[in-house]
Amino acid sequence: MSTISIHRSELLRITHNRSRIFRQRFRRTIPPWRMTMMNLRSSDTSKKEELSVKISKTIPQVDQIRLEDLRFDRVQPPDVEFVEEDRLEFGKFVAREAMLDEEYWTAAWLRAESHWEDRANERYVDNFKRKFADQEFNAIKRRCKGLQGQKCSCIVAVKKEERHIKRSVIKSVVGTLDLSIRFFLQGETFPGEKVKSQLFCSINRQGSNRYGYIANVCVAKSARRQGIACNMLSFAIESARLSGVEQVYVHVHRNNSIAQELYQKTGFKIVETGQSDDTYLLMYTR
Repeated sequence: MSTISIHRSELLRITHNRSRIFRQRFRRTIPPWRMTMMNLRSSDTSKKEELSVKISKTIPQVDQIRLEDLRFDRVQPPDVEFVEEDRLEFGKFVAREAMLDEEYWTAAWLRAESHWEDRANERYVDNFKRKFADQEFNAIKRRCKGLQGQKCSCIVAVKKEERHIKRSVIKSVVGTLDLSIRFFLQGETFPGEKVKSQLFCSINRQGSNRYGYIANVCVAKSARRQGIACNMLSFAIESARLSGVEQVYVHVHRNNSIAQELYQKTGFKIVETGQSDDTYLLMYTR
């Protein structure tokens, strides 16, 4: 039987006279090509870190606002603080762009109420609505600050100011919608149009290729059938036109006959059936 001698990478030798431990290490040599690869990787990592720092500096950030920072007893600002052209009065209400964080959050809560309206008896529905409202609140803030590359505004309908009556923000906001100014993709004549695929698809950012898009229309259940949604749509359309936009679009579900009737009454007509999903695309034609 042959014997095999095993050499360890680290040897220990103890001398009884001096009681010392001598360690003998065999240094591992790294090939030059491997050193080159390691240097390239480290340089790539440093470049990526520098690029990420530059990108983070150029992209504006939105501070996450906690519910504890909001004042739900805050009094609704008086009408004199708004320019007459920046609002639309109708009946007992006023349509205008939201200003306060409390108005943004109330708009988000109205959307949560509308989203879960048909499932009010489900278990933990209040927790779901609260989570939905918190997420939508921060999403509204991001959109309105232009963090998604487009101009967006949150429009609200509030109760008109009355003499000797002061209302909190949360009790004053009764309706909301989003208006965004977007750009057509190259080759599009309406949003989402199926165009011939190209190797490189770009966004045509010329002024004539912009359009308005309305979304998240909802009204508090206690304030419906008072013309709030119709007047908010009219205010949004006029705001889009003041921004130099001629075409305004909105999507509606095929089974939502009430919303379809509202949009058609306001002046929208179907321009695309949306065969890939269950929605219609409508455009304002007046």
